Amino acid sequence: MDKICSNCVMDTSDPKIKFDKNGVCDRCNTYYRRILPGWNHGIEKERQLSQIIEAIKKHGKGKPYDCILGLSGGIDSSYLLHLAVKEFGLRPLVFHVDSGWDADFTKRNIKNLTDKLGIELKIELLNWQEMRDFQLAMFKSGVPHLDIPQDMAFVSVLDNYALNSHIKFILNGGNISTEVVVNPSSWGYWGTDMIHVRDIIRKFGTVPMETYPFTNIFIRKLVLPYIKGVKVVKLLNYVPYIKKEAEEVLKREYGFEPYPQKHFESILTKFIEGYWLPKRFGFDIRRAQFSSLILTGQMTRAEALERLKKDPISEEEARDLIELVAGKLEISEDELMSYMTMPLKTYRDYKNIKMIFDIGSRILFYLGIDNLVRK
Repeated sequence: MDKICSNCVMDTSDPKIKFDKNGVCDRCNTYYRRILPGWNHGIEKERQLSQIIEAIKKHGKGKPYDCILGLSGGIDSSYLLHLAVKEFGLRPLVFHVDSGWDADFTKRNIKNLTDKLGIELKIELLNWQEMRDFQLAMFKSGVPHLDIPQDMAFVSVLDNYALNSHIKFILNGGNISTEVVVNPSSWGYWGTDMIHVRDIIRKFGTVPMETYPFTNIFIRKLVLPYIKGVKVVKLLNYVPYIKKEAEEVLKREYGFEPYPQKHFESILTKFIEGYWLPKRFGFDIRRAQFSSLILTGQMTRAEALERLKKDPISEEEARDLIELVAGKLEISEDELMSYMTMPLKTYRDYKNIKMIFDIGSRILFYLGIDNLVRK
C-alpha cells in the first residue's frame, strides 16, 4: 500500500519520495524552507514587478510588440494575457500552437479572449502527418512521457521566433502558485533531451520530420538567454495568483469556459493524464497538481483526498476518448490499446543525457533561477 505525505497528497507512487519523522515529504519541506520565504505568495513584489514591466516597455518602445506570449487556452496563460494587456499595458505578440488536439471549448476561449482584448493572434498550425507520426512513436516506445510532441512544439515555436526577431522577452504562464510541485522524474522525462527524442523517433517513427519545430536544452538555456539576450519572464510569480479568482475574472470578462482539470484543454492530454497514466503506470498526475494547491493555500488536504477517491475521468469519457484518439491517429482501437498492455518502459530504455539535465536543474534551483520542486 502506498504511503502518503501527512501534509500534501504526494505518495510512494513516486519511488524517490522521502519522509521526515513527522511523515512530511521532502517536497513540502523544500517548499517551506527554500521557496516560500522568497516567493511569499507573490505579495510585496510590486517593486520587482514594476521594474520588469518598465524594462519590457522600454525595450519595445517604437516597435509593434514588446514581448511574446504563448496562449494555450488554459487558465494560466489566459490570465497572464489578461494581466499583461489590461493591467500592465504590455503589447504582446500572441502565439497559439495548434497541434491538432485542441478541445472545442479551448478554441472558443482563445477566440473570445483575443477578440475582446483586440489582440492579433498568430496560429502556428503544425504539420499533422509529422505530429501524428511523432505521437504514435511515443505510444509505441512504451514510455509515460507521451506529451513531448505537444510540449516541445509549444515552447520551440516561441523560442524560434525569439531567435529570429528583435523581441527580447517571452512571457510564460508557469508559476509557483499552481505548479510548485512538478511531476516526479519517475513519472516522465525532460522534453528537450534531443538524444532521447531522436532515439525514439529513429526506432518507431515512419515520417521524415522536415518541418516539426524541434528545440533543445542548448538553445533554451544558453543561446536564448546568454547569446541572444532573451529573457523568459513568469509574471504570475510577482502577483498574488489564486487559480479560482483568476478563473472568475476570465469567466466574467471573457465568457471563459472552465474545465475540470489542469491541462484538459488538450484532448490528447486529457486522455493521457486522465486515463492512460493512471491505468497503465499507476500514478495520478492530480497528486502533484493538488499538492501544489495545498501548499499554496488554495485547497485543503481533505478536499484533495476526497477528489482522489474518484477517477480523473468517467468510464464513458474514457471510452469516447479511446475512440477519438485512435481515430485521429488513424489506427484501430485495438492497436491503441495494445500499447496499453505492452511492457512498461522509461527513459532508461532509450538513449538519454539525464545526468546532465539533473545537474543543470539542481544548479538552477540552488541559484534561485528555477523555483519549482523537482525530484
